[in-house]
Amino acid sequence: MAWFRSRSDQSLWRELFAGGHRTHGVARRVLQFVCFVVLSVATNAAGAEPVRIVAFGDSLTAGYQLPAAEAFPNVLQARLRADGFSVAIANAGVSGDTAAGGLARLDWSVPDRTDLAIVELGANDMLRGAPPAEAARALAQVVERLQARNILVVLAGMRSIANWGEAYRAEFEAIYPDLAKRYGTPFYPFFLEGVAGDRALTQSDGMHPNKAGVVRIVAGFAPFLEGVLTERFGARARGSD
Repeated sequence: MAWFRSRSDQSLWRELFAGGHRTHGVARRVLQFVCFVVLSVATNAAGAEPVRIVAFGDSLTAGYQLPAAEAFPNVLQARLRADGFSVAIANAGVSGDTAAGGLARLDWSVPDRTDLAIVELGANDMLRGAPPAEAARALAQVVERLQARNILVVLAGMRSIANWGEAYRAEFEAIYPDLAKRYGTPFYPFFLEGVAGDRALTQSDGMHPNKAGVVRIVAGFAPFLEGVLTERFGARARGSD
C-alpha cells in the first residue's frame, strides 16, 4: 500500500532534502560525541546498566524541524522509561541519509557497547527512485556489520510512494521483510504506521511527522520494542541484575 497517492513529488523532494545535511567534519564529531555521552552518562547514573540503544536513521529518526526533545528517540525513551524499562537511547539520525549514506557512517555513529540499534533507512532511496537492489545491499551490510559487533538489530520498514508504479513498490517494500528473515532480526513493518497520509500528524511537507505524529509513531513502536527488550534482555531491561 503506497503512502503517497498523488502530488508532484519534485517539490516534495525539494522540501525533504532542503533541510537535510550530510554529517562530516565538526558535525560528524558532534554526533559521535553526543551518542557516546548519552549512552555513557546514563550507564553511570544507574545502579544496573540500562539497555543502550542507538536510533540509526534519516530525518524521520533525527526529528526534522522538531526540537530535540520531540524527536523520535527522546519520545521513545520517555515512553519506555515510563513503562518501567531501563534504557538509554541516542539519536543517530541524519536528515537526507540514504541507506548507503548510513552505511558510510555506521562505525562512528554507533558507539562501542551499544546493545541494540534501531535501523530506519531507505525512505530517501525510495523518494529518489533509486534501484531497490542498491538500498537492499547497503542495508544488508549495515545489518551484517552491526551483528558482527554483537549489536541486536531492530529493522524498521518503509513503504513506497505510488509514483514509481507497482513493480517498484513491490520490490522496494520486500527489502525489509526479506532482510529480517535472512538475518533473524526483529522487524517493525512500517515506521510511519498511523501517521503517513494524515495531515494532522505531519508537517507542511505532508511527510515528516510533527510533534503529534512522533507521539503516534511511538505509540505503535514502543509496545513492539518492549516485547523485544523483554525477550532479549530479560531482567536487565527492567533495571534488575
